[in-house]
Amino acid sequence: MNTALPPQKLEALLVEDVAQLVLAPPAKASVFLTVTVNPGKESEAVEALGDVPGLKRGVGFRVPENDLSCVVGIGSDAWDRMYTGARPDQLHPFPVIGSGSRVAVATPGDLLFHIRATRFDMCFSLAQHLLERFGDAVTPVDETHGFRSWDERDLLGFVDGTENPERFEAVASAFIPQGPWRGGSYVVTQKYLHDLDKWNATSVEEQENVIGRSKLSDIEQPDGVQRSNSHVGANQLFAEDGSQLQIVRDNLPFGNASAKEFGTYFIGYANDPRVTEHMLEQMFIGKPEGNYDLILDFSTAVTGNLYFVPPADFLENPEEFTTPAS
Repeated sequence: MNTALPPQKLEALLVEDVAQLVLAPPAKASVFLTVTVNPGKESEAVEALGDVPGLKRGVGFRVPENDLSCVVGIGSDAWDRMYTGARPDQLHPFPVIGSGSRVAVATPGDLLFHIRATRFDMCFSLAQHLLERFGDAVTPVDETHGFRSWDERDLLGFVDGTENPERFEAVASAFIPQGPWRGGSYVVTQKYLHDLDKWNATSVEEQENVIGRSKLSDIEQPDGVQRSNSHVGANQLFAEDGSQLQIVRDNLPFGNASAKEFGTYFIGYANDPRVTEHMLEQMFIGKPEGNYDLILDFSTAVTGNLYFVPPADFLENPEEFTTPAS
């Protein structure tokens, strides 16, 4: 029996092999750490990035079965300050999308550390070591602790991540397939805060219409029932040939019960950031205009960033890809 993989699937495996661990198993816990690079400290930040893989190995070695990983993203402004050579084609500042009360805001962020594990203490330990290593080269601007809720549900009570592509489709959606940045990716992050009082005062039937799925069974509503501006409907994007364009999400809930802060940390990886941005345009502006995502009546974006996720070898050997600033 011939068990050889088709060429396109073999190529997908080869691309994933040179990438950072974007397609890690769904995490039970995460730390989403965002920092800015302080002026005049660019070369120190480049040097510290080279130590990230070693720090991850050092912390993860203690309990290897906890699947500790750390994906690093670099923002557009930081890239231009830290590197003077080749530049990823589609790297740009995160655009503000929408207006009025429904806006995908853009907020400060030069470096992203997406830390994941099956135990939170491993994530926290790595975040602590990273900040110690970077020292005064960076200033933390956001640290969000995400957790995997029961039955994979978000704090609105719906299963999150159902439509994520799998295996070869995930590789094709997340990674740049060829060229000098092969194995790289682009990641968009947003923190959403939910008005749970308003949400919980809404009937389950109307909640299902807002999301576009059944709440208990997690079944997508059929055509003719699902609204075009439901959350599911607003996030469906198609190419000119009719094929669906997808991204790889690893969202997690976060919260502070005493402060009544309840949210979802959105993180979406794609081989082209325009895919994610078009989805956000459909959410915040609508298609047609005004047909915005109904979830925005309950949820507000309070951060927004775009980063390039370079191939794995870049962190320790950036000179093989570009020219670090001196």
